[in-house]
Amino acid sequence: MELATVEKIIREHGGQKTALIAMLQDIQHEYTYLPRDVLTHVSRTLDVPLSRAYSLATFYRAFSLKPRGRHPIAVCLGTACHVKAAVKILEKFERLLKIKTGQTTPDLHFGLSQVRCLGCCGLAPVVTVGEDLYAKVTLTRVDQIVKQYRKEGAAHAKA
Repeated sequence: MELATVEKIIREHGGQKTALIAMLQDIQHEYTYLPRDVLTHVSRTLDVPLSRAYSLATFYRAFSLKPRGRHPIAVCLGTACHVKAAVKILEKFERLLKIKTGQTTPDLHFGLSQVRCLGCCGLAPVVTVGEDLYAKVTLTRVDQIVKQYRKEGAAHAKA
């Protein structure tokens, strides 16, 4: 892990112990998860027990100790989406990405999950990719969504 990035995050929060959660959020955003060596470094730098950092990392669902995809895909399986073939859409994502629900692609580009309801039933079936929401998703559109984010990933890697 690049600890210079972690050091920058710590400095941005004034090295304050009280900003530990905010630091962990920024680290999570940077790496998509909270690596063990990074948690150890933060705890030593802030003189906070490692158990405290781990208790926060495991208490809040927003944090993960396992790598997540840079583009987290969530397929809604609530009643309205389920009725409109959301299970088939989820299965198509699994085939295209060659992962199962709950897993992350080996390149850490995509993570795949299911959610019970996104609260926009009139737009069913619904898929989110990070903060982006896709309404009335079809099986054909799944291909387009994956292609779009693969292109973004390729462009980001070249930059």
